[in-house]
Amino acid sequence: MANTQGTTGLLGWIDERFPLTKMMREHLTEYYAPKNFNFWYFFGSLALLVLVNQILTGIWLTMSYKPSAADAFASVEYIMRDVDWGWLIRYMHSTGASAFFVVVYLHMFRALIYGSYKKPRELIWIIGVVIFLALMAEAFMGYLLPWGQMSYWGAQVIVNLFSAIPVIGPDLSVWIRGDFVVSDATLNRFFSLHVIAVPLVLVGLVVAHILALHEVGSNNPDGVEIKKVKGPDGKPLDGIPFHPYYTVKDLVGVGVFLLFFSFVIFFAPEMGGYFLEHPNFDPADPMKTPPHIAPVWYFTPFYAILRAVPSFAGTQVWGVLAMGAAIVMLFFLPWLDRSPVKSIRYRGLLFKLVLAAFIISFLILGYLGALPTTPARTTLAQVCSVIYFAFFFVLPILPWFEKTKPVPERVTAK
Repeated sequence: MANTQGTTGLLGWIDERFPLTKMMREHLTEYYAPKNFNFWYFFGSLALLVLVNQILTGIWLTMSYKPSAADAFASVEYIMRDVDWGWLIRYMHSTGASAFFVVVYLHMFRALIYGSYKKPRELIWIIGVVIFLALMAEAFMGYLLPWGQMSYWGAQVIVNLFSAIPVIGPDLSVWIRGDFVVSDATLNRFFSLHVIAVPLVLVGLVVAHILALHEVGSNNPDGVEIKKVKGPDGKPLDGIPFHPYYTVKDLVGVGVFLLFFSFVIFFAPEMGGYFLEHPNFDPADPMKTPPHIAPVWYFTPFYAILRAVPSFAGTQVWGVLAMGAAIVMLFFLPWLDRSPVKSIRYRGLLFKLVLAAFIISFLILGYLGALPTTPARTTLAQVCSVIYFAFFFVLPILPWFEKTKPVPERVTAK
């Protein structure tokens, strides 16, 4: 086969057998991104960075970890105390788990404020929500592996929620655990899924997410489609090559991120009990229940929604359905938001107020989900849950009342 890439030497030999240069051109040097990217566009590349960190540190941890109820907790202590730099690798992985959700939540927030889920990027958004679900599954299964008190009892509570599903619930919860209670069988299957199955799915989804993004092009803070205005050479007038311009710019974001990441690892790896809960420094004891059982912080908004729904006839089925619906509703966002304007820069005040109420309610739910329930907290969680779901139901009718600004033909940053 002739070399169509115009390269010689080793690179030319590779190009004749694998489209290396072609991929670099399509996805880096000749992929034109809007020239007005801002701070919010760092978090996509940071999510990819944290994913690589989790995979690499996870591989190193599995070299010394033993997935058995008798040895799991002791093996983590062995990693922390006896393995060379084991404490650093473990803290990089545990901090990375929380950092992953931080950057993903901020990445999703950017999509909300700039309308990155709207046409023609609906599929990008859907794949992104599936990535979010896979990430939640990955984090939940990894949460059990230290085999500490909160790991054990948190998994017990979450898996028991599946038993509230009518008809199939009890059998489903037993199937997930592999036993009638969280046990050695649960730990083994969660370990297998955490280190092999879900990461493979996650990497595949990330690749699909990037391919879909590069097919339709990136959104921008103005919500203007740069492909509509091209020069004589067929290149967008308001775009610049992703490499080297944005690869260099992303390095600045990476540097700032690593400063915060390193500070947490070296000075506050527990983050006050939010990243590593204090009960998790005690080995799992099926005979001793912690005073307060709560999931790790990135699950608490949805956990608060579950607890906000009263149980009926001794079952939490409606709470489980509400928790599931809180995530499922995200899939329909591209079709619920019918405004012709993408970016918050040109949306009306009403949308900004509705979005602010949604974000604030989500943050409050996250805080309440980490605390023990009281009547006042339950009432507040119910109010915030109503606001959370109201956001999705208000979006379709919002264009009738919203006064938007004219959207420019081209991006405003020249």
